[in-house]
Amino acid sequence: MKILCIISAVSVLAACTSLTQSEPKPLKAATGARLQACTTLASQLKLDNTRIESVADVSAGTLKLGDRAVPDHCLVKGRMHERKGSDGRDYALGFEMRLPMDWNGRFYYQGNGGLDGAVVPAQGASGGGPLTGALMQGFAVISSDAGHSGPQTTVFGLEPQARLDYGYQAVEKLTPMAKNLISQAYGKRPDRSYIGGCSNGGRHAMVAASRIGEQYDGYLAGAPGYRLPYAALAQIEGAQQWAELATPGATVKHPMNPNGTLVDLGSAFTTQERQLVATTILEKCDALDGARDGMVQATQACQAAFNVQSDVKTCSAERDGSCLTSAQKSVIASVFSGGKSKAGQPLYASFAYDPGVAGSDWAKWKFVNSLALDPLAIGTVFSVPPGPVNPLKSEALALLAMFSTTNEVYRESGLSLMMPVGQENPVNLLPLRARGAKIMLYHGVSDPIFSAEDTHQWMERLGQVGANPGHDFARYFPVPGMNHCSGGPATDQVDLLTPLVQWVEQGIAPKSVVASVRGAGNAGGVNAELPKDWSPTRTRPLCASPTVAKYVGSGSIEESKNFVCQ
Repeated sequence: MKILCIISAVSVLAACTSLTQSEPKPLKAATGARLQACTTLASQLKLDNTRIESVADVSAGTLKLGDRAVPDHCLVKGRMHERKGSDGRDYALGFEMRLPMDWNGRFYYQGNGGLDGAVVPAQGASGGGPLTGALMQGFAVISSDAGHSGPQTTVFGLEPQARLDYGYQAVEKLTPMAKNLISQAYGKRPDRSYIGGCSNGGRHAMVAASRIGEQYDGYLAGAPGYRLPYAALAQIEGAQQWAELATPGATVKHPMNPNGTLVDLGSAFTTQERQLVATTILEKCDALDGARDGMVQATQACQAAFNVQSDVKTCSAERDGSCLTSAQKSVIASVFSGGKSKAGQPLYASFAYDPGVAGSDWAKWKFVNSLALDPLAIGTVFSVPPGPVNPLKSEALALLAMFSTTNEVYRESGLSLMMPVGQENPVNLLPLRARGAKIMLYHGVSDPIFSAEDTHQWMERLGQVGANPGHDFARYFPVPGMNHCSGGPATDQVDLLTPLVQWVEQGIAPKSVVASVRGAGNAGGVNAELPKDWSPTRTRPLCASPTVAKYVGSGSIEESKNFVCQ
């Protein structure tokens, strides 16, 4: 058995790990190159089905990540597979690539979030208010719109090919093009390739692992909505339950329609009431990790310790924020269970009780996006045939049936185009493992739209396939308190790309990664939801599941060095 020791690094805690003989050796480390010319690339590039729109030098500091200047690089913008859609609209895979002058020999595919539809700057950043990213570290990075324009609309879902591009084909088409572009720009292909993102970007990474596992060496999946249709369905079911408790006639502004309004679902579970639940969770679970510090590290133990029915005070009179009614408790328990259809069929994975329930992002997804976004995605992207969805009246089982249907126009179902192949039994990832590729996942425990428990269950299924446990090539890092991709009472600022590269190219398996809060003065932006009694520089180890960060019993609770993953 070969023993590998982690040398002290910025983001990886010192630790030792073993690499058994049955595990593949680390992949050869990447070597860099210098970009000799930028603006002349426009006339030199020869790429199939691709039109280069512009090539430009970007001097150091023109682009910033937080308050840090991004080094000088070459910006290439283009469009791939331009076409006239069956709906008469113009479609293409819009993209930009940022090529560092001093390249580290690596390629990074930046999976973007939400409905895609926009080419956001190709920085390859993730983790709260990021202080670093793939471009900052010297990667060549691509960002795309996934084949359609307009991030606030789902009309592309009515066009069959645009659906497929959004689901998985954009990544499959852009990946070889990007590698060819890199080869022509630097005179060599990338030695190592990585793909990552959060939310829908995390889904892109997991789907790529299952469909084109030979194309990437490292996969970084944050809050992966890998069962996005089911998550949206749970949102609809939850909205119907919140509506029964909402203040009659109360409305809020529609986020995408300046003149529109939505039912005020938030009146069913107010900010003060959510803080009550968060405080009660802390009373029951905060000390389970050895320190009363306003954080619940022992997530699984907390689920056994906390019961919303018995632990939260029941109102004996009118609601005043200090109690919950019996009806509220029933709905909260149902929503946290992942929801069920009227026939009792489970719809989605359960959600963990965690202090992040008080976060504003939690409320936005549960009370606003469940009415404004999820019905659109279900009706236009996931269902065959497409059709309008009334979030307060449509029945879950009827919608679920349309997720797996096909017809002569839409020849691939919504479940097929959106989810990883073999996600229920990921045996198809074993060849990826055999050649030395690695997967790292992270997820906010209080993510309100994509359940962290769903990611936990995927890891458990992965560990059950093949002759070896899944953690030897895939590791999952829960982020206590964090909402969707960032925010909430959490240490949500973390660099996971560096340890992923170390694992792939050096064989150093990360047991923990240091994360920090974004307090006052943070260069990546301030998290306004941090408790006032926390240090603005608090750090914690994010522990590879199933280990949990526990206080060693002495030293400042504001410093990660005084916690150990057990």
